[in-house]
Order: sequence, then C-alpha cells, then structure tokens
Amino acid sequence: MAKKKTVSLVLSSGGARGLAHVGVIEELENRGYEITELAGCSAGALVGGMYAAGKMPEFKDWICNLDRVDVFSLMDFTFSSRGFIKGEKVYNALKKVVQDCQIEDLKIPFACNAVDYKSGKEYVFREGSLYAAIRASGSIPSVFQPARHHRHEFIDGGVLNPVPVSLIRNSEKNLLVVVDVNGPEELFIHPPKKDSSGRSFISMPNWLEDYRKKMTQFFPEKEEKQESLSSLNLITRSFDLLQDRFCELLIEKYPVDVRVRLSRKQAGTLEFHRAGELVEIGRLKAKEALDQFEHGSE
Repeated sequence: MAKKKTVSLVLSSGGARGLAHVGVIEELENRGYEITELAGCSAGALVGGMYAAGKMPEFKDWICNLDRVDVFSLMDFTFSSRGFIKGEKVYNALKKVVQDCQIEDLKIPFACNAVDYKSGKEYVFREGSLYAAIRASGSIPSVFQPARHHRHEFIDGGVLNPVPVSLIRNSEKNLLVVVDVNGPEELFIHPPKKDSSGRSFISMPNWLEDYRKKMTQFFPEKEEKQESLSSLNLITRSFDLLQDRFCELLIEKYPVDVRVRLSRKQAGTLEFHRAGELVEIGRLKAKEALDQFEHGSE
C-alpha cells in the first residue's frame, strides 16, 4: 500500500521557538510531502499563515536577517499593566515584506486560535484578515497587550489550546503531523553553528567579540547566579509545567502519525534573533521524526 504523501500540519505555540516550524516545513517539502491543511497557535499561527499565503521564502529571509538590535527596535514597549509590548510595530514591519490578505483566499486551508479573555472561550479564525488572526493568536499574556478585533479582546490561543489539533478537518485523509516546541528538557540539542547549506548564522561581529575578550582581562565576567525562586519565576515555571502536561493530554486524544518535538529550553520566548539557528533545529528534529516514521512503516 502506497504511503500517504499529503499532510495535515499542526504547529504549536512557543514564542521564538516556533521559528523551528519553518525548518520542519522545509524538511517535509524536501521529502516530497504536500501540506494540504494547516492549523497553528501563536508562533505556529505566524509561520503557518506565512506558508499558507505562499510567502515562506520572503518571511524566512526577513526573520533570519534580524539581529539583536533589529529585534529590540521592533519591540514597541509600553508601561501598560496589560502587557509591556504593544505588538503593532513588528507586524507593521512584516506587512512591508508580506502584504495582508484574507484567510479564505489563501492557497492552503488555514486556521488559528485565540482566546477571548472576557468570556474565556476559544475563538477560531478561518476567514478575515490574516494579520488580525495572527496578532490575536500571538498575544502572550503579560508580554503583548491583548489584541482588539471585532469588539473582542484576544489573548494567546496557547492559554487553552497550545497544540490545536482540534482545528484540523481532514486528518483521516492525510498524515497528521504535529510540531510541539514546548517539550521537556531531555529533548534539548546543542545549537548548530551553520545551516544545512553550510552558511553560518548571524553572530556577534568579530570586532565586538575581540573587544569583549580584551575587556574580560580587566573586568572578568561574573559567574551566572543560580536562578532564584521569586514569585514571578515560580508562577512562570508552574504555568510552563501545566502547559507542557496539557500539550501531552491534547495530543494523546488524536491519532498523530508524526510528532516533532523540541525542548522548551531550546530558546527563550523573545529570542527571535536566533531565527536561523532555530530553523535548522526544526529541520534536524523533523528529519529524526520522519526517518523513524518512514523506516517504521516500510
């Protein structure tokens, strides 16, 4: 019996770690799989939306050429208690690279989720402005201000459904591939220095690295202190553990064919300057999962 080559792809939330989704998609395409349906949450909504719009090359070129300074400049900080980043500046910059469009006009069926924080209910976007949907889905509580849309105020879909397999409609016809970038510590891999073509990732300029080394002769770098268990750290860690377990329970409900997993420790939520590295990690993790699937089904 011939193997299915069409894919229903689910991309999880995870902040900057979600850029690994780009590498997963590239590996699927390189192996001849056709992605015919996409569902994403938060960062998964961003990457999935760009792919469904047929704009992955433009998006990847843009995101992989941002350094620390670029990322910082795109953060429109505010003193609001509802979130310390407005979240408009980065999307306005991206719109100059990839224009907004209507979800119902995308080349590939796409859906993403957000949470109406007043009602506490999940809201699914299958039509309307792509950027409005992505902005709503990625409104990380306490980081980004809630997104206003059609008299609603939305927060990150990951609060209720970080791995939105429930949004998929054709999993019986396709291979169901799920990418979860909020996995346990033991899934961590050492960050690669180069991509699959041998190109080095954006790094600190040589002159700045030399300067840093010289200065450490006079001002030795202090050893990192062990993270203290402040109330904020404790709350954040507790939420991470809860969400990780929630992801496990969600995925157990569905007949997943291929599961690609990254460790939560692989990158911080806002470390978007590591885009190239994370894309490559996603590709490596996808290669590992697909090799196991293909060899097991021979």
